[in-house]
Amino acid sequence: MKQPEIDYWITCMLETFENVSDLNVTVGKSLQVETSGQLTDVPVSPPVQELTPFQAEVFALNLINGDPRLLEDLVKTGSCDLSYWLGNKARFRVNIFKQKNHLTTILRKLETIIPSIDKLGLPPIFRKMGDQKNGLILVTGATGSGKSTTLAALLNEINEKKSLHVVTLEDPVEFVHPHKKATFNQRELGNDFDTFPTGLRAALRQAPKVILVGEMRDRETMEIGLSAAETGHLVLSTLHTVDAGQTINRILGMFEQEEQAQVRARLADTVRYIVCQRLLPRSAGGRVAALEIMGMNLRINDIILNGESEGKTFHDVITASTAFGMQTFDQHILDLYKADIITEETAFSYCSQKSVLSQGMDILKREKGEKTSAIEGLTIDWKEETDTEENGEEPS
Repeated sequence: MKQPEIDYWITCMLETFENVSDLNVTVGKSLQVETSGQLTDVPVSPPVQELTPFQAEVFALNLINGDPRLLEDLVKTGSCDLSYWLGNKARFRVNIFKQKNHLTTILRKLETIIPSIDKLGLPPIFRKMGDQKNGLILVTGATGSGKSTTLAALLNEINEKKSLHVVTLEDPVEFVHPHKKATFNQRELGNDFDTFPTGLRAALRQAPKVILVGEMRDRETMEIGLSAAETGHLVLSTLHTVDAGQTINRILGMFEQEEQAQVRARLADTVRYIVCQRLLPRSAGGRVAALEIMGMNLRINDIILNGESEGKTFHDVITASTAFGMQTFDQHILDLYKADIITEETAFSYCSQKSVLSQGMDILKREKGEKTSAIEGLTIDWKEETDTEENGEEPS
């Protein structure tokens, strides 16, 4: 197999289906793509029924292209990350890893068009996020939940409104931002810097106003990120957590017990917003993001400083703060269901608290005149009064 054959396979995988998000090259399977959340086989000519170990290895090594750093990562850690351009057609974030002594390659398609807040349908509060002068904004969620896309839309908002310097530290660079009002310097792990802590330290000497860190992977990166947020920078980053409360706890867990009081105080001073997201299947096909959004107010500040307690949790405060642009997952999922974007089954599959969602569903159904229960024909049985009870006598 030569490079033109590799590119032919990738082109077929891209063009056979719509809404392709990932390309999967695994030994023992045919070429596959993930489209709208489902893995689907891709026909090529000559046909490939099952990839051989040799084919999978040649495919992977062609993408690595003899890069010594990537080969060393693959040998030492069992995987490596890189970016790949398919001419002018597409860009990919690539992960190559070992499994059962074979190589598997996963290519995540990167959008070439920079997303906007309006295009993604993000809530208006995202415009306020772009207006922040300093502090920490975190976008969290599982791998593949669209965190990078949301951050790209936020950076695009800054790019269109503000004349300032933006430095990004990414693994790899996903969205290539053009220079509009802002000046962008986008650095890629491995090619432009060796680790996130060293790249972030260097960024503090590069006169940025906004710093994007691809992921807060460890304590050292978080420590420098907090310092940057405290010294007048707006720091944007991601974490793999499911909601706002877990995000705060994950950050605290990076530090020793005796340091946590100080870290709580630093978080209370620096955190501006925490956005958590999940991708849900649309009823009409495709996927839509459900968002939990937590901003900073006095009650959130108090919980960060002193911890959650009965009746005083992040979830409780977010639920009561919708007037300020905050929302829980269940509130947003209910809105998506009300707009007929998702089905009832999807809503219950992805919600956080089924009892809360069920109450909201019942209210919506009553407003529409729909039944809230499948149970019918229930009546109240009234016990007939006896003559003795009518006469005021005690029954025997």
